[in-house]
Amino acid sequence: MKQRTITAIIALIIFIPIIIAGGIWIDIAAMVLGIVAMSELLIMKKKIVVSFESIISYLGVSVLILPTLWQNILPKGVSPTFLFYIFVMILLIITVVSKNLYSFDDAGVTTLGMLYIGMGFHFFIVARSISLYVLLYALFIVWLTDSGAYIFGKRFGKHKSSPKISPNKTWEGSIYGTIAATILCMVWLSFFPITGYSFLQMLIMTIILSIVGQFGDLVESAFKRFYGVKDSGKILPGHGGILDRFDSLLFVLPVLHLLGVI
Repeated sequence: MKQRTITAIIALIIFIPIIIAGGIWIDIAAMVLGIVAMSELLIMKKKIVVSFESIISYLGVSVLILPTLWQNILPKGVSPTFLFYIFVMILLIITVVSKNLYSFDDAGVTTLGMLYIGMGFHFFIVARSISLYVLLYALFIVWLTDSGAYIFGKRFGKHKSSPKISPNKTWEGSIYGTIAATILCMVWLSFFPITGYSFLQMLIMTIILSIVGQFGDLVESAFKRFYGVKDSGKILPGHGGILDRFDSLLFVLPVLHLLGVI
Protein backbone atom coordinates (compact mmCIF):
# COMPACT_ATOMS: atom_id res chain seq x y z
CA MET A 1 0.00 0.00 0.00
CA LYS A 2 2.88 2.36 0.84
CA GLN A 3 4.55 1.71 -2.52
CA ARG A 4 1.21 2.24 -4.31
CA THR A 5 0.68 5.57 -2.55
CA ILE A 6 4.21 6.80 -3.28
CA THR A 7 3.88 5.87 -6.96
CA ALA A 8 0.52 7.67 -7.19
CA ILE A 9 1.94 10.85 -5.63
CA ILE A 10 4.99 10.89 -7.95
CA ALA A 11 2.80 10.18 -10.99
CA LEU A 12 0.44 13.03 -10.12
CA ILE A 13 3.35 15.44 -9.54
CA ILE A 14 4.51 14.70 -13.09
CA PHE A 15 1.10 14.27 -14.74
CA ILE A 16 -0.82 17.28 -13.41
CA PRO A 17 1.62 19.99 -14.65
CA ILE A 18 1.63 18.32 -18.09
CA ILE A 19 -2.15 18.36 -18.53
CA ILE A 20 -2.30 21.92 -17.20
CA ALA A 21 0.41 23.07 -19.62
CA GLY A 22 -1.15 21.28 -22.60
CA GLY A 23 0.28 22.01 -26.06
CA ILE A 24 3.48 20.21 -27.03
CA TRP A 25 3.74 18.69 -23.54
CA ILE A 26 0.46 16.82 -23.83
CA ASP A 27 1.48 15.68 -27.33
CA ILE A 28 4.77 14.27 -26.05
CA ALA A 29 3.08 12.66 -23.05
CA ALA A 30 0.42 10.98 -25.21
CA MET A 31 3.06 9.71 -27.64
CA VAL A 32 5.24 8.27 -24.86
CA LEU A 33 2.27 6.70 -23.09
CA GLY A 34 1.00 5.19 -26.35
CA ILE A 35 4.34 3.64 -27.27
CA VAL A 36 4.83 2.24 -23.75
CA ALA A 37 1.29 0.83 -23.79
CA MET A 38 1.98 -0.77 -27.19
CA SER A 39 5.17 -2.34 -25.85
CA GLU A 40 3.21 -3.76 -22.90
CA LEU A 41 0.79 -5.43 -25.29
CA LEU A 42 3.68 -6.90 -27.28
CA ILE A 43 5.34 -8.20 -24.11
CA MET A 44 2.09 -9.89 -23.10
CA LYS A 45 2.13 -11.58 -26.49
CA LYS A 46 5.75 -12.58 -25.82
CA LYS A 47 7.16 -10.48 -28.65
CA ILE A 48 10.54 -8.74 -28.63
CA VAL A 49 9.93 -5.02 -28.10
CA VAL A 50 12.92 -3.91 -30.18
CA SER A 51 12.24 -6.10 -33.21
CA PHE A 52 11.53 -4.61 -36.66
CA GLU A 53 7.82 -5.42 -36.45
CA SER A 54 7.63 -3.83 -32.99
CA ILE A 55 9.22 -0.63 -34.29
CA ILE A 56 6.64 -0.60 -37.10
CA SER A 57 3.89 -0.87 -34.47
CA TYR A 58 5.34 2.13 -32.57
CA LEU A 59 5.32 4.15 -35.77
CA GLY A 60 1.77 3.02 -36.52
CA VAL A 61 0.48 3.97 -33.09
CA SER A 62 2.29 7.32 -33.36
CA VAL A 63 0.57 8.07 -36.66
CA LEU A 64 -2.80 7.60 -34.99
CA ILE A 65 -1.95 9.56 -31.85
CA LEU A 66 -0.51 12.58 -33.68
CA PRO A 67 -1.90 12.59 -37.23
CA THR A 68 -1.39 16.36 -37.64
CA LEU A 69 2.36 16.04 -37.07
CA TRP A 70 2.62 13.36 -39.75
CA GLN A 71 0.37 15.34 -42.11
CA ASN A 72 2.88 18.18 -42.01
CA ILE A 73 5.85 16.01 -43.02
CA LEU A 74 4.22 13.60 -45.48
CA PRO A 75 4.31 14.08 -49.27
CA LYS A 76 1.25 15.67 -50.85
CA GLY A 77 -1.54 13.15 -51.32
CA VAL A 78 -0.33 10.80 -48.56
CA SER A 79 -2.56 10.99 -45.49
CA PRO A 80 -1.78 9.65 -42.01
CA THR A 81 -4.54 7.08 -42.51
CA PHE A 82 -2.90 5.83 -45.69
CA LEU A 83 0.50 5.74 -43.97
CA PHE A 84 -1.03 3.69 -41.16
CA TYR A 85 -2.28 1.19 -43.74
CA ILE A 86 1.22 1.05 -45.25
CA PHE A 87 2.52 0.01 -41.83
CA VAL A 88 -0.16 -2.69 -41.66
CA MET A 89 0.91 -3.92 -45.11
CA ILE A 90 4.53 -4.07 -43.90
CA LEU A 91 3.43 -6.23 -40.96
CA LEU A 92 1.66 -8.56 -43.40
CA ILE A 93 4.75 -8.74 -45.62
CA ILE A 94 6.79 -9.74 -42.55
CA THR A 95 4.57 -12.84 -42.20
CA VAL A 96 5.84 -13.94 -45.62
CA VAL A 97 9.48 -12.98 -45.10
CA SER A 98 9.58 -14.67 -41.69
CA LYS A 99 7.85 -17.78 -43.07
CA ASN A 100 5.10 -17.38 -40.50
CA LEU A 101 7.46 -17.04 -37.52
CA TYR A 102 5.62 -13.75 -37.34
CA SER A 103 2.11 -14.90 -38.20
CA PHE A 104 -1.10 -13.35 -39.51
CA ASP A 105 -2.42 -13.68 -35.96
CA ASP A 106 0.53 -11.65 -34.68
CA ALA A 107 -0.05 -8.97 -37.32
CA GLY A 108 -3.76 -8.90 -36.45
CA VAL A 109 -3.14 -8.43 -32.72
CA THR A 110 -0.57 -5.72 -33.45
CA THR A 111 -2.93 -3.86 -35.80
CA LEU A 112 -5.80 -4.03 -33.33
CA GLY A 113 -3.46 -2.86 -30.58
CA MET A 114 -2.34 0.13 -32.65
CA LEU A 115 -5.97 1.14 -33.26
CA TYR A 116 -7.08 0.59 -29.67
CA ILE A 117 -4.15 2.44 -28.11
CA GLY A 118 -3.54 5.00 -30.86
CA MET A 119 -7.10 6.29 -31.15
CA GLY A 120 -7.54 6.36 -27.39
CA PHE A 121 -4.49 8.54 -26.78
CA HIS A 122 -5.30 10.66 -29.85
CA PHE A 123 -8.56 11.71 -28.21
CA PHE A 124 -6.61 12.36 -25.00
CA ILE A 125 -4.87 15.15 -26.94
CA VAL A 126 -8.12 16.29 -28.59
CA ALA A 127 -9.90 16.54 -25.23
CA ARG A 128 -7.13 18.77 -23.84
CA SER A 129 -7.19 20.94 -26.99
CA ILE A 130 -10.89 21.62 -26.38
CA SER A 131 -10.46 22.47 -22.71
CA LEU A 132 -8.54 21.46 -19.62
CA TYR A 133 -11.90 21.06 -17.89
CA VAL A 134 -13.17 18.61 -20.52
CA LEU A 135 -10.10 16.39 -20.07
CA LEU A 136 -10.44 16.62 -16.28
CA TYR A 137 -14.12 15.66 -16.60
CA ALA A 138 -13.13 12.48 -18.48
CA LEU A 139 -10.41 11.71 -15.94
CA PHE A 140 -12.76 12.31 -13.01
CA ILE A 141 -15.34 9.91 -14.46
CA VAL A 142 -12.73 7.17 -14.67
CA TRP A 143 -11.10 7.83 -11.29
CA LEU A 144 -14.35 8.28 -9.37
CA THR A 145 -16.02 5.24 -10.94
CA ASP A 146 -12.99 3.10 -10.18
CA SER A 147 -12.66 4.39 -6.60
CA GLY A 148 -16.39 4.12 -5.94
CA ALA A 149 -16.56 0.59 -7.33
CA TYR A 150 -13.61 -0.46 -5.15
CA ILE A 151 -14.86 1.16 -1.93
CA PHE A 152 -18.52 0.16 -2.19
CA GLY A 153 -17.77 -3.18 -3.82
CA LYS A 154 -15.51 -4.12 -0.94
CA ARG A 155 -18.20 -3.17 1.57
CA PHE A 156 -21.43 -4.26 -0.14
CA GLY A 157 -20.34 -6.49 -3.03
CA LYS A 158 -21.99 -9.91 -3.09
CA HIS A 159 -22.83 -10.71 -6.70
CA LYS A 160 -19.92 -11.21 -9.11
CA SER A 161 -20.35 -9.32 -12.38
CA SER A 162 -17.61 -11.01 -14.46
CA PRO A 163 -16.19 -13.92 -12.45
CA LYS A 164 -14.30 -15.43 -15.41
CA ILE A 165 -12.77 -12.12 -16.45
CA SER A 166 -12.31 -10.13 -13.25
CA PRO A 167 -13.27 -12.19 -10.17
CA ASN A 168 -13.15 -9.29 -7.70
CA LYS A 169 -15.68 -7.09 -9.49
CA THR A 170 -19.28 -7.09 -8.32
CA TRP A 171 -22.57 -5.69 -9.58
CA GLU A 172 -22.93 -3.70 -6.38
CA GLY A 173 -19.51 -2.12 -6.83
CA SER A 174 -20.24 -1.31 -10.46
CA ILE A 175 -23.60 0.31 -9.72
CA TYR A 176 -22.42 2.29 -6.70
CA GLY A 177 -19.29 3.32 -8.60
CA THR A 178 -21.41 4.81 -11.37
CA ILE A 179 -23.72 6.52 -8.87
CA ALA A 180 -20.78 8.05 -6.98
CA ALA A 181 -19.06 9.20 -10.18
CA THR A 182 -22.30 10.67 -11.55
CA ILE A 183 -23.09 12.64 -8.40
CA LEU A 184 -19.58 14.07 -8.02
CA CYS A 185 -19.14 14.77 -11.73
CA MET A 186 -22.46 16.62 -11.83
CA VAL A 187 -21.14 18.82 -9.02
CA TRP A 188 -18.05 19.44 -11.16
CA LEU A 189 -20.20 20.22 -14.20
CA SER A 190 -22.26 22.72 -12.22
CA PHE A 191 -19.08 24.81 -11.96
CA PHE A 192 -17.55 23.89 -15.34
CA PRO A 193 -20.46 22.98 -17.66
CA ILE A 194 -19.97 21.65 -21.16
CA THR A 195 -21.26 24.26 -23.58
CA GLY A 196 -24.34 23.27 -25.55
CA TYR A 197 -25.53 20.54 -23.18
CA SER A 198 -28.41 20.74 -20.72
CA PHE A 199 -28.25 19.39 -17.17
CA LEU A 200 -30.24 16.29 -18.19
CA GLN A 201 -28.00 15.63 -21.20
CA MET A 202 -24.86 15.91 -19.07
CA LEU A 203 -26.40 13.60 -16.46
CA ILE A 204 -27.21 10.92 -19.06
CA MET A 205 -23.81 11.38 -20.71
CA THR A 206 -21.98 10.94 -17.39
CA ILE A 207 -23.84 7.72 -16.63
CA ILE A 208 -23.06 6.36 -20.11
CA LEU A 209 -19.37 7.26 -19.87
CA SER A 210 -19.07 5.70 -16.41
CA ILE A 211 -20.48 2.43 -17.75
CA VAL A 212 -18.30 2.59 -20.87
CA GLY A 213 -15.22 3.14 -18.69
CA GLN A 214 -16.00 -0.03 -16.76
CA PHE A 215 -16.20 -1.96 -20.02
CA GLY A 216 -12.79 -0.55 -20.91
CA ASP A 217 -11.46 -1.92 -17.64
CA LEU A 218 -13.03 -5.32 -18.29
CA VAL A 219 -11.66 -5.48 -21.84
CA GLU A 220 -8.13 -5.06 -20.53
CA SER A 221 -8.83 -7.63 -17.82
CA ALA A 222 -10.02 -10.04 -20.52
CA PHE A 223 -6.84 -9.94 -22.57
CA LYS A 224 -4.63 -10.00 -19.47
CA ARG A 225 -6.42 -13.15 -18.36
CA PHE A 226 -6.08 -14.58 -21.88
CA TYR A 227 -2.32 -13.96 -21.82
CA GLY A 228 -2.01 -15.14 -18.22
CA VAL A 229 -0.61 -11.94 -16.68
CA LYS A 230 -1.65 -10.04 -13.56
CA ASP A 231 -0.59 -6.59 -14.74
CA SER A 232 0.08 -5.16 -18.19
CA GLY A 233 3.49 -3.92 -17.05
CA LYS A 234 5.66 -2.86 -14.13
CA ILE A 235 6.41 0.75 -14.99
CA LEU A 236 4.19 1.97 -12.12
CA PRO A 237 5.13 0.01 -8.96
CA GLY A 238 2.00 -0.98 -7.09
CA HIS A 239 -0.23 0.04 -10.00
CA GLY A 240 1.00 -2.11 -12.88
CA GLY A 241 1.46 -0.73 -16.38
CA ILE A 242 0.20 2.12 -18.52
CA LEU A 243 -2.66 0.01 -19.88
CA ASP A 244 -3.70 -0.82 -16.32
CA ARG A 245 -4.05 2.89 -15.55
CA PHE A 246 -5.53 4.10 -18.85
CA ASP A 247 -7.71 1.16 -19.92
CA SER A 248 -10.99 2.88 -18.98
CA LEU A 249 -9.92 6.23 -20.44
CA LEU A 250 -9.10 4.58 -23.80
CA PHE A 251 -12.81 3.75 -24.07
CA VAL A 252 -14.26 6.88 -22.45
CA LEU A 253 -12.49 9.42 -24.69
CA PRO A 254 -13.58 8.00 -28.08
CA VAL A 255 -17.18 7.79 -26.82
CA LEU A 256 -16.87 11.39 -25.61
CA HIS A 257 -15.96 12.20 -29.23
CA LEU A 258 -18.90 10.14 -30.49
CA LEU A 259 -21.19 12.21 -28.26
CA GLY A 260 -19.88 15.35 -29.91
CA VAL A 261 -18.06 16.81 -26.91
CA ILE A 262 -14.53 16.54 -28.35
